[in-house]
Amino acid sequence: MPALPSLPRPPLPTELLPGSLRQRIGERLESFRIPDFTVPAALAKLVARLPQQPPTHVLTLALNLALGRILPRDTLEPLSGRHLQMRVLDAGLKLDFTLSDAGFRRASAPAGAKPDLIISATTRDFIALALREEDPDTLFFSRRLRMEGDTDLGLLVKNTLDAVDWDALKAKLTGRR
Repeated sequence: MPALPSLPRPPLPTELLPGSLRQRIGERLESFRIPDFTVPAALAKLVARLPQQPPTHVLTLALNLALGRILPRDTLEPLSGRHLQMRVLDAGLKLDFTLSDAGFRRASAPAGAKPDLIISATTRDFIALALREEDPDTLFFSRRLRMEGDTDLGLLVKNTLDAVDWDALKAKLTGRR
């Protein structure tokens, strides 16, 4: 059976733009900063009443995609079996998860038991952390990022995030050098 001819690669959306427009958009994206915002209280009340499993599943999926690629598994070994909780204060979310041999997964808290580590911030501050607009130390010392529970675990999480080479990851994702 003869081999099928290879199809040409379709152009990327950015390749369809004229060079000057592509350059202006790139410059604006480089200087873009997340605006200050808060999730409306009425929406937060509604979200707090909804099941927390779907957003927790999204979080663990994202962490598992990063595990071994940008988050070194051996460094995170002390998190194994520990109950972690991420609280998005203005959105009413409480995401409970743990690290197992199979990766990150949703954790269910035993009645009355506190998580080993609780990390709390607003939606805007978590996004700013993820995009490296804000430094964890700056947020922590301005009391916009809070950690409760096992301080060693908190330091491990903070130091792991600080050690990630976000510029290399960004270059890999965008195809830029």
